[in-house]
Amino acid sequence: MFLYFFSLAIIAFEVICCKIFFESFCHSSLGQRKLQKVLLLLVLIFVYYVCGLTLSGWIVVKQIIAILVTAVIMHVYFRISIKKSSVLAMLYQGLLLLVDYLAYVGNCAIISKEGVVQNEYALEGNLVVVFSKVILFLCILLVKKQFGHKSTEMLADAEWIKFLFFPVFTIVTIVAMLMTFQYTENKAQAYVLYSIALGMVVMNAFVYYLINDIVIREAEIHEKAILELQVKNQIEMYRSISENYEIQKDKSHEFKNQILCIESLLKDHEYDEASRYVNNISKTFMGERNIINTNHVIINAILNTKYQEAISNHIVFVFKVNDLSKIGIEDEDLVVVLANLLNNAIEACEKCKEKKEIKFKFMIEDELIILSVKNTYNQPLVYDNDEIKTSKTVMPDEHGVGIKNVIRIVKKYRGEYVVQNNEKEFYFSIVIPLKK
Repeated sequence: MFLYFFSLAIIAFEVICCKIFFESFCHSSLGQRKLQKVLLLLVLIFVYYVCGLTLSGWIVVKQIIAILVTAVIMHVYFRISIKKSSVLAMLYQGLLLLVDYLAYVGNCAIISKEGVVQNEYALEGNLVVVFSKVILFLCILLVKKQFGHKSTEMLADAEWIKFLFFPVFTIVTIVAMLMTFQYTENKAQAYVLYSIALGMVVMNAFVYYLINDIVIREAEIHEKAILELQVKNQIEMYRSISENYEIQKDKSHEFKNQILCIESLLKDHEYDEASRYVNNISKTFMGERNIINTNHVIINAILNTKYQEAISNHIVFVFKVNDLSKIGIEDEDLVVVLANLLNNAIEACEKCKEKKEIKFKFMIEDELIILSVKNTYNQPLVYDNDEIKTSKTVMPDEHGVGIKNVIRIVKKYRGEYVVQNNEKEFYFSIVIPLKK
């Protein structure tokens, strides 16, 4: 009975490995409930178990059935094409057979004293099976690291090394068992060793899903922070657009009255008075807040708002722009990029005691969108894992989230960015191909 349970547990672990392998190349379908997914995996476990009991002497037939059933179930589980599912199923079964073969050959060549697997309570044979499954698990984790999505991408290399410590430790432990316990005195001793080896295998799966759930939760928190920052910037910019619109309406009404006044003065031949009046109006226009015009409503609103903010903080704002009406970047993304870069530049300049200057360029040149922001600063920059750490004491995470969000949007449009700094100036430059 124990050996039947042992076989079932090993097969369940193989199915878990199969699922992780498919997750490395597929996104899990959101249209299915957890119960449906669990039932699909249970069906796969049942088929593997039945094939193991009834087709142990028909290796080729067993593998063909396993590939077909795996392809069909994973096709439904991940909602992928049957062709892709079939290819992945063949790759997984091939990896499974290769690892089993290498584990058996390695045991016979290095560990087993007689050159063959001993049959005393089937201890050595079962430990080799466990050993091969842990090797399989480690190989799939490496595949997941290379080709995986979302959660695995958030683990740094140092964190991956820590994470892989447990499967490596399990492998070393099982090898030690194989080298030490060539024979056992009774079934009880063998079953204890089975339980230890199997327990460590199960713990590998639990540790993987525990870390995976933690990382996914951290990713959701990070995405929530990004969304909140986007909403904050969008509300600020849209409010500015609304204010500009209302101001423009008032100015249009005033402009009509001014034209009528000038017309009246000219009819009365009050040329000197008309000249003084026009001169006063010109001075008013020079102080107008909408001084930047790129033929793009959203960009105009953001740049004019930040320009006025910079001027009010005694910051020299030098800008170079051209016609950006065909920029092809979504309004929400423009808000995030411009608001974050200019907010950071203004905040850095505010802390400067001497020179406060922002040099801004946003142009379309040679089928490329070029955006660069250069600003003075006097706070020391701290880099950690190639990321700039903020010196803010209030809401420090917001700065890091903002920069990461800018980089995410640059990558979204297949662009490139450069971050440089010297002793006095910080420079952030972006180049994005212009969509035709």
